[in-house]
Amino acid sequence: MSASNNAQGEQAVTYIAQSGGPIEGSVRVPGDKSISHRSIMLGALAKGTTTVEGFLEGEDALATLNAFRSMGVNIEGPEQGRVIIHGVGINGLQAPEGPLDLGNSGTSMRLLSGLLAGQSFDSELTGDGSLSTRPMRRVTVPLAQMGAEIETAEGGTPPLRIKGGAVLKGFEYDMPIASAQVKSCLLLAGLYADGETAVIEPAPTRDHTERMLRGFGYQVSVNAQRASLLGGGQLQSTEIEVPADISSAAFFMVAASICPGSDLLLEHVGINPTRIGVINILKAMGADIELLNSREVGGEPVADIRVRYAPLKGISIPEDQVPLAIDEFPVLFIAAACAEGKTVLTGAEELRVKESDRIQVMADGLKVLGVDIEPTEDGAVICGGQSIGGGEVVSHGDHRIAMAFAVAALRAGGKITIRDCANVATSFPNFIALANQVGFNLLVE
Repeated sequence: MSASNNAQGEQAVTYIAQSGGPIEGSVRVPGDKSISHRSIMLGALAKGTTTVEGFLEGEDALATLNAFRSMGVNIEGPEQGRVIIHGVGINGLQAPEGPLDLGNSGTSMRLLSGLLAGQSFDSELTGDGSLSTRPMRRVTVPLAQMGAEIETAEGGTPPLRIKGGAVLKGFEYDMPIASAQVKSCLLLAGLYADGETAVIEPAPTRDHTERMLRGFGYQVSVNAQRASLLGGGQLQSTEIEVPADISSAAFFMVAASICPGSDLLLEHVGINPTRIGVINILKAMGADIELLNSREVGGEPVADIRVRYAPLKGISIPEDQVPLAIDEFPVLFIAAACAEGKTVLTGAEELRVKESDRIQVMADGLKVLGVDIEPTEDGAVICGGQSIGGGEVVSHGDHRIAMAFAVAALRAGGKITIRDCANVATSFPNFIALANQVGFNLLVE
């Protein structure tokens, strides 16, 4: 069953969340989603056999894995996070028999569009109802400037139909918005382009693609906010250990921060400097967060994160931290609701085009729970320090919204019913079990 059918077939998943805590113990959350996607893509294009440990067995990363299987790549696993990829080389992919269904995964679609723009065969990328509404012109417009031929649905949304045999030319692209997915898409297209492909970011975004290309022996130049590479090289197989996903760890960081008496250890979490906005923002709010046993694993920095309860205070979130925490804002809204005083978020219009309009959906849900929140075009103003009530909220099929409201319940005066939670399986398949293990009070209706 494809990821999208699966999510649609189980739309009735509902969480019943009640107050709990303190949050205690030690836990390792699943592997990093961004790194899991990229390990499959680059492993498939490399010469030789790549072994991946700690691969995230969520529906999004599995959508990427299945897409490459459909293009003739022999991939063993995943078995307990271990995947063995028998690479076919940079020009070894084969035409898939039908459209590649990427389920709910925007990362898969945007990165694959760059990679497939340089192939000799035609391809079509489709997804579920949510993915089919997400903006793709941000990748199709610059790809067209490189010479790619891509058709979208009206409005620039999926499905994407990519014509094979296009001759790609390297170019320099000044990105209008900070987006790691756009940067990665163009660098992957650049592998197949004549000359140099360079991307200039308006603000730093996650750099997993650049790090991993180097790990596969491909030269990438990074100079301030400009990343570039020359087309026509080869990737050499390697071994990858995927750290625990900081985006998944964020739910537990906030949970421990807001529940009196909490003391939690999150093990082996990726702390890539382009991803630690959530730690920086929580610390600025007064959170007690300590990084222990810092080390580097496969080119990615990793640490154990100890979080203890501390009273939080409202802040104006620095705009330079926004791209470094873009996926963590649903749960940071919960931290803000529990903080004393006002939290102001600006410069986060990107949140409106994620799996849902995360600004509006979080505001709607928090208002149901009695929180004073005013959504704005590019963020929100949240007046914290009031008690959170019970009620029924809808996650709109957005995994991070569903998990954020599960965290809110820890401090709520009544039970919170969270509708439409099937897509939690896209990024965090064992969320309920791990959450209850450390002190949540969650069940699936």
